[in-house]
Amino acid sequence: MFIDPERLETRLSEEFGGTIGQSRVVVRQAVDLADSSQYETDVGTTLTNDLVIDELSDAPDGTPAERWNWWIGSLELAYGDYGRFGIRTYRK
Repeated sequence: MFIDPERLETRLSEEFGGTIGQSRVVVRQAVDLADSSQYETDVGTTLTNDLVIDELSDAPDGTPAERWNWWIGSLELAYGDYGRFGIRTYRK
């Protein structure tokens, strides 16, 4: 796996702000995506911290979680079966 969770969490906060919780959930989803090998199979590129940051940089302004969902939505449209890696908000 080429995702360094601690470093990715730090970079997400530095680059995009948001809360620690938002960065952590993005890291969890990125690790799950990397572990699934789905991105590597579909795109032909290994998922890395730098790639995640680059892709989220292309997203419209927003928190790390909003940017992640934008990117996952793009992958869903292009390849399908990425919705499971999206971040859902549950309200009490």
